[in-house]
Amino acid sequence: MSLEKLCCLLSNLQRRDLAMTPIRRPVVSSVGLIALLMLCWQSAAQNPGGSQPPGTTPGSGPYKPVMEMDAGLPDHTIYRPENLSALNGVNLPIVVWGNGACVNVGNAFSSFLTDISSYGYLVITLGPIVQRDAASPAQPPPQAAPLPLQGADSIEPPRGLPPAATHPSQMIDAIQWAMAENDRAASKYYKRLNGSKIAVMGQSCGGVQAIEVAADSRVSTAVIWNSGLFGKPTNLGGGKTLSKQDLESIHVPVAYISGDPQDIAFKNAEADFDYLTKIPAFRAYERGVGHGGTYRQPNGGEFSGIAVAWLNWQLKGDQRAALMFRGPDCGLCVNPKWVVRTKNIK
Repeated sequence: MSLEKLCCLLSNLQRRDLAMTPIRRPVVSSVGLIALLMLCWQSAAQNPGGSQPPGTTPGSGPYKPVMEMDAGLPDHTIYRPENLSALNGVNLPIVVWGNGACVNVGNAFSSFLTDISSYGYLVITLGPIVQRDAASPAQPPPQAAPLPLQGADSIEPPRGLPPAATHPSQMIDAIQWAMAENDRAASKYYKRLNGSKIAVMGQSCGGVQAIEVAADSRVSTAVIWNSGLFGKPTNLGGGKTLSKQDLESIHVPVAYISGDPQDIAFKNAEADFDYLTKIPAFRAYERGVGHGGTYRQPNGGEFSGIAVAWLNWQLKGDQRAALMFRGPDCGLCVNPKWVVRTKNIK
C-alpha cells in the first residue's frame, strides 16, 4: 500500500471511530503513529497545494498576493502583496512561519500563507519552493493522519524521528533579512516594512521552532498551531533543547490553536497554556478537526481567518479583530464549533 493511501486510510478510520461507539481495536504504539504522521506530513509537503495548485491561491484579502523566492534569502519562501506601491505608505508587518514536521518546503502551506499575505503582511517561511512533478495529477495531498483520542504522550518526546530539516535559526535569519531589506535603498522593500511589528508562527514541529524564537526581543506576538512542548526536554524543533521552563522566555501575547483531542498535539497545547501565567494567552480548539487543521482548504480555511484576525489585532491594532478573542462573548467563544480558554486577555 502506498504512503498516500495509508495516510488517507488512517484519517478515514479515525473519523469513523469518532462517529461510532468505542470498539476494541489493535493497540499501536504512540511512537509508531507519530513517526507515520511525520511521514504523512513530509509526503504532503512534497506535493503541496490542497485543492488549488501551489502559489495560485487567490487570497481573500484586499491585496493580490504573490509567492516567490529571493536570492538574498535562498533557503526561504516569501509571500507578499504583489503590488507594493498599492500599499499607499502603509508598512507591512512581518510574519515568520515554521512548517509542520519542520520540512524544508516553503510552499507546503501555500494556501494558508498566501491568504494571510493578501491582508497586507510580508510572510516568510522556512524552505524553498518545491515544484510539483508536472507529470503527476493535480490532486490534494494526503491529510495528516490524526491519532486515537487518547493522543500521544505529552511528557515523553517520541523516539526515532528523523532530525528536523529546518531550524529556528532560520527564523532569526528571516527577521534579520527583512530588517536589512527595509533599510537597503535599492530594495523593493525599502521603508515598506514595519520592523517593530513581527509575529512568529508555526505548525506542529514548526510551532516548537516558533516557541523558541518567541523569546527574541523583536517579536511582538506568537501563534502556536497544533503544537506545544513536551513535559521532558527535547530539541524536536532542530534548535536548542527546550523544556516547559522555556515558556517563561515568551514575553508577548501568545495564542495556541489546535484541533480537538484527536489532534496529536492537543495535550501539549493544553499543558503549555496551563503553564503560562504572566502573559496574555489565548487557547482555542475546533471540534471535529485533527492535526492537519484547515491549512490546505481554499485560502487556508477557518484557521486562516483566525490567523488574520489575531495578526490584525496584535500587529495592526485592529479593535474589531480583537472581538474574535476578547471578552466572554468573543467571536470564537460563542461559536459552537470552538472551545476557548483565555488568560490575561484584555
